[in-house]
Amino acid sequence: MLNSDEMNVAAQAHSQPLAKFNSLSNLKFLLQVSRPGLWATTILFYLMPLGRSFNLRTPSFWLGLFYIVFPLSLLLYGVNDIVDAEGDRLNPRKGTYLFGSRGADQHRYLRWQIAAWQIPFFCFFWMLTGWRITLWFAAILLAVYVYNVHPFALKGRPPFDVLIQSSYLLIFILSSWINNVPQLPWQTFVFGGLFAMHSHVFGEIMDIEPDQQSGRATLATKIGRIPAKLFVATLLLIEIFLVLRYFRDPVIAFFLAAGAFFFLLDATLLWQSRPYSPSQMRLFLWGWNIAAALGVLWNAFHGSLLIAHARPLPS
Repeated sequence: MLNSDEMNVAAQAHSQPLAKFNSLSNLKFLLQVSRPGLWATTILFYLMPLGRSFNLRTPSFWLGLFYIVFPLSLLLYGVNDIVDAEGDRLNPRKGTYLFGSRGADQHRYLRWQIAAWQIPFFCFFWMLTGWRITLWFAAILLAVYVYNVHPFALKGRPPFDVLIQSSYLLIFILSSWINNVPQLPWQTFVFGGLFAMHSHVFGEIMDIEPDQQSGRATLATKIGRIPAKLFVATLLLIEIFLVLRYFRDPVIAFFLAAGAFFFLLDATLLWQSRPYSPSQMRLFLWGWNIAAALGVLWNAFHGSLLIAHARPLPS
């Protein structure tokens, strides 16, 4: 028979690997919540105000970069996952690092983890930028609230579910403050807002079936898959106009044109009204991340969206 001391030692030895397993499981869950599949686009937004001027040696640069890919992503997507926990059970995309979490039991503690990650960065950014960071956090919290919570719940009120995506432009403002660079011109803000909107509608196109099953209304469920694809192509064409008219960058315009051509081809000849398979969705998101990574590199070497040209190109 084991005495009480031996039983305690055995219990502790058993609990240590279990605690390590739970900690690792929780970390994996939080990573899924933060949507690593969208990090490349978020990083592009953070670096866009810097162009070629970012300094890798400054701690503030790295603090800001880490914040937007993990703590901010926890806030933006974690609240969404909590609200959509039941509907996400029907979504084959969920439960992955590319598309987000699916775990109702872990969602019970997620709100406190989200808050815990925001507090130290609020303090850090206050020291860097002063009181105005309060306005920034108030704006991002308001956007999260009206997007997810009743009586607003804009996520289920098209077209506001798409228009609210312009709140991602707050990343431009935060990056400029943290890194002490000028704010971007209004034309870049318009471009960034349209980019965030077309990205969101693409996600809605992938989610039409699970959104319909859960009773959630989105722009894509309301107008249908083909019109939604044509709408994405239209937004991309407007972005091309902005890039050529104000920034004179044919390389960015070429990649946007390739995207517009794909969605036009998709709507008319390829999948049309048929849903994508999960493997096709993963392939599309990998392609999206490659394009965003190329955008990061192009911005670092050229910074062509930093300065808008007032006069049109000569005819």
